Amino acid sequence: MEELLLDNPVIASVKDEAGVDAALRAECPVVFLLFGSVLTLPPLVERLIAGGKTVLVNVDMVDGLEAKDVAVEFVRARTGAAGVLSSKAAVVRAARAHGLLGVHRCFLVDSFSYRNVGKQLAISKPDYVEILPGCVPRVISWLRADVEVPIIAGGLVCDKDDVVAALGAGATAIASSNTDVWSM
Repeated sequence: MEELLLDNPVIASVKDEAGVDAALRAECPVVFLLFGSVLTLPPLVERLIAGGKTVLVNVDMVDGLEAKDVAVEFVRARTGAAGVLSSKAAVVRAARAHGLLGVHRCFLVDSFSYRNVGKQLAISKPDYVEILPGCVPRVISWLRADVEVPIIAGGLVCDKDDVVAALGAGATAIASSNTDVWSM
């Protein structure tokens, strides 16, 4: 995934069927799938892969899956997804143990949650950390200095200025559900 993000650091975050259609038309090579159920997930992932996309599934947002190892096993066994996203350290660690990419989603709402990031990453040992909201370059630069894991800035990344600022602050990539951002 790292090579894909070097050429195009914008990740399409998809929240519904219309988003899948838009992601298939977009040049973004990586898709974060943020919806579905245990029944719809396999064909959604298959469709995106057939469209040339590398897909990571947010297991926290798939109906019928719990934030447990078995969710990761389901994604690995029943889909062709390259990895999973989760805000749960144990799930991200399980993804890595099962040979999938692991993206640890961290919601930074205050200094307490910021100080907790390092502890969570020590447990999850992710391939990437996604920080939300991703529109705060100052926090991205702090985190870049504090952790060695590549950073994905997600949430509230709304325009070119946000993208440029986040990348300039040290983010490896941007994740956005805004289709206008996908075409940058």
